[in-house]
Amino acid sequence: MKIFFSLLLLLGLSQAHPILEERRESGVHVDISTIILTANNGSRQFLVDGDMVAPRTRNAMYCFTYNCLWEKGFDGLVTIPYTLSKDFNRWDRKKIQKAMQTFNDQTCVRFKPRQYEEDYISIVNSDGCWSDLGRLGGKQLLSFNRMGCMWHDIIQHEINHALGFEHEHNRSDRDDYIRINWDNIDNDMKYNFYKQNTNNLDTPYDYSSLMHYGKTAFSTQFGKDSMTPIPNANVHIGQTQGLSHIDILKINKLYECKDFL
Repeated sequence: MKIFFSLLLLLGLSQAHPILEERRESGVHVDISTIILTANNGSRQFLVDGDMVAPRTRNAMYCFTYNCLWEKGFDGLVTIPYTLSKDFNRWDRKKIQKAMQTFNDQTCVRFKPRQYEEDYISIVNSDGCWSDLGRLGGKQLLSFNRMGCMWHDIIQHEINHALGFEHEHNRSDRDDYIRINWDNIDNDMKYNFYKQNTNNLDTPYDYSSLMHYGKTAFSTQFGKDSMTPIPNANVHIGQTQGLSHIDILKINKLYECKDFL
């Protein structure tokens, strides 16, 4: 009997996110926003733009100020302590650490296991893929649900939020590069497309940013785009390959990583 129920449980877990399983099939592309929004469906968190925890200590989703950046040491490195929940198995831990390695290798940001530091990221297996925006101070949670979020690009995406970066399609100059199709978005979801007063760090708009959602994010109609690139509607957005060149450049500019600029 126990074996029977164990098999039922495993079957249920394997079918929990069919769209995520589809992503593994050859030739099938599922954009990053579809993965995140699917995994976050039913989350108990109040999430802004799909995967950012609504601010508790700041009045707006604006983080390009020094009071929400991680501190830089005298060695010129931005060291971010973290802990990993015991819920993660050895393979999960390897995935998270591999995703962190890009930051360690190509920026002055360094992730290291927490020892005694007061400010740190607690990485947990919770109800979805989500993060706070920037450094809050003290312990802050970053969630990767084991059944829907353990993908290289998703992990990097949420870590980048924790560094202080918002979604690319919400940046202040986005109307020059994408058209928001408001008629295809439910009224209750339109706030996810409001522009933010971002510091764009003198970088070009990045269609290939890992922080850019796909064309149908939050669309109320199947096959209808919520966002359309302009002037070329065929430009691909919502890539899943990891941090783009400009994503990495932004990190190095924001944290003044002089050795990497």
